[in-house]
Amino acid sequence: MNWLGAVPAWCWWLIALVLVAGGQQHRVVVAQGETGTARIELADYRLQVAERDRRAAAQARTEEQRRQAVADKEGESARQQLELAQGRADAAESAAGGLRGEIARLREGHRATCGAIAAQQRQAGTSAVVVLGGLLEEADRMAGSLAEALERSRIAGLACEAVASELDNEAQ
Repeated sequence: MNWLGAVPAWCWWLIALVLVAGGQQHRVVVAQGETGTARIELADYRLQVAERDRRAAAQARTEEQRRQAVADKEGESARQQLELAQGRADAAESAAGGLRGEIARLREGHRATCGAIAAQQRQAGTSAVVVLGGLLEEADRMAGSLAEALERSRIAGLACEAVASELDNEAQ
């Protein structure tokens, strides 16, 4: 006798249904486990990206602070050089003022000593000395202001060049 025949047909259907349902339940559990693993991996990836971004931001901040320190150092050096140049310009202006005073004194002396010369001759000589003295004073003033402007430009250019060179050297 066949023992399979002793089991009613509806039981076989019930057993098949239980097996299919169990298989589906197993698939759901496996899928949930894979989903949980994927979520954990995604969370880890997001943490890695956040950490990388934080490090990049910190590195960028550090680099900006380094560049600003280089620029500040060179700026301070340029300010000191400008102060020295201004001191030299003031000393030169003082010396030029003394020379202008000497020229004025010589002009007055020339006018006083020209009394013996004929009036026409004295007028021509005096006017030439006065014109030349005035031209010399004006040229001296102009040279002083040009020298001061040139010195300021030179110092600013050197400071800018030093900052660029320092940043290029450190970048390499």
